Amino acid sequence: MQPLDKTLRNQLERAVKNARDTAETGARAALDQLGVADPTPAAHLSETERELRRRLRAHGRQLGDSLNGGKVQSMDRLVEEVAYEHWHRMLFARFLAENDLLMYPDPDEPVAITLEECEDLAADEGAANGWELAARYAARMLPQIFRLDSPVFQLTLPPEHQQALERQVAGLPLEVFTASDSLGWVYQFWQARKKE
Repeated sequence: MQPLDKTLRNQLERAVKNARDTAETGARAALDQLGVADPTPAAHLSETERELRRRLRAHGRQLGDSLNGGKVQSMDRLVEEVAYEHWHRMLFARFLAENDLLMYPDPDEPVAITLEECEDLAADEGAANGWELAARYAARMLPQIFRLDSPVFQLTLPPEHQQALERQVAGLPLEVFTASDSLGWVYQFWQARKKE
């Protein structure tokens, strides 16, 4: 494996920074839809949505988000985590797929699967699309990285933001996913604005 050349590194940097903006906007919209910051749940929420809201509020407080005046909860850290985890899981699924490491979870005989095959299987597996299914497979393979029981992954980003992230991941050249240092650069670029 070769390291990323400067042109690909610059392309990856732009994609990651754009993805962070997209993912954080989508995360905030999804959390606002559930009223996670609000002191009481909205009447229109289903029981399932109320439970997810409760779990997300608790998770946000574990991350360091505070209750302002004891009622309204800040969401900055929760937004950051939702954005990062959704983007990271999709990106990692493509890394695995491009290196023939994304596995169909057959307990007797796991087999490498492509993103195109994930798209073909998505409806049968109860996934919205191939990206969601690939991310689910990646999460099963790496439970120490992607905690499947986290409420973060039960939250669905709005379709326009999810599709924008999918386009950003799909638009990256294959060489990005086969370079030896890409994952390290991804993390650096994701944190770049915070460091600035």
